[in-house]
Amino acid sequence: MKTVSSTEIKNRLGQYLESAVAEPVVIEKAGRPVAVVLSYGEYQRLQRLEDSYWAARCRLAEESGWAGPEESMKALKESAGAEA
Repeated sequence: MKTVSSTEIKNRLGQYLESAVAEPVVIEKAGRPVAVVLSYGEYQRLQRLEDSYWAARCRLAEESGWAGPEESMKALKESAGAEA
């Protein structure tokens, strides 16, 4: 994973966008990490992983009696709406 300053990213954005296809690029400001540039494919993978996690949590809640299918579906829809 590459790490660059905010000034460096400003001066060479195109170069780091290309680099982000292969590996995430951490952007630092005042020596502290503040953001990460990653490929769109990696972003989609992380979104699918998060969706799978929340679906599993809903299934577990249903199986353990904490929530019914309607409550689970409502929670999933609210979660999806919060990201839009």
